[in-house]
Amino acid sequence: MFTINIYLRIALMAVTLIGGTILMSTMGIWYGFPFVLIGLALLFGYFWLGTIQSAAELMQKMDFAAVDKRLSMTMFPKLLYKPNRAYYYLIKGSVAMQLKNYDVAESFYTQAQEIGLPGDNEKAMVALQMANLKAAKGKWKEAQLIFKPVKGYKVSEPQLREQIKQFEKILQNSGQAKAHQGMGVSQKMRRYKRF
Repeated sequence: MFTINIYLRIALMAVTLIGGTILMSTMGIWYGFPFVLIGLALLFGYFWLGTIQSAAELMQKMDFAAVDKRLSMTMFPKLLYKPNRAYYYLIKGSVAMQLKNYDVAESFYTQAQEIGLPGDNEKAMVALQMANLKAAKGKWKEAQLIFKPVKGYKVSEPQLREQIKQFEKILQNSGQAKAHQGMGVSQKMRRYKRF
């Protein structure tokens, strides 16, 4: 997909809008109108699409500080096109996860889910991350409830499929561990009853 570097976009917006306005006031409307129109189109694209595309590219390089900086250049996330707004919160949540700021990550993931993610891969990834957060807090039943719909998604990314399988094993092991703990407690109770 064709993208314009955000710094180049901002420079082009400034040049075309200011230059077009100057041309319109000095030489006439029709001389500056094309420049102003181009500047407005660039401005509209900035508010509609934000910096999500370039932030996603930085995310693939695992440069989380740069990702956070790039996302902070999106001035009005609420004006973003709905799928881009969901991706905005998804990426913000992923950055917060990497920085081990779990409460903030959970908040961003919840916002992304509420907006609605467009694809099954994204829905599965967010649900998996949310389930991981609950499991890390020891809330296994909540983790299972959040993870349950993931099995119904058509996940095409092999790495994500593998992560889902790994988490499924963790959930199964947690259930077995609880059963063993319960059995240990009940056996202790029986021993005490004998005396």
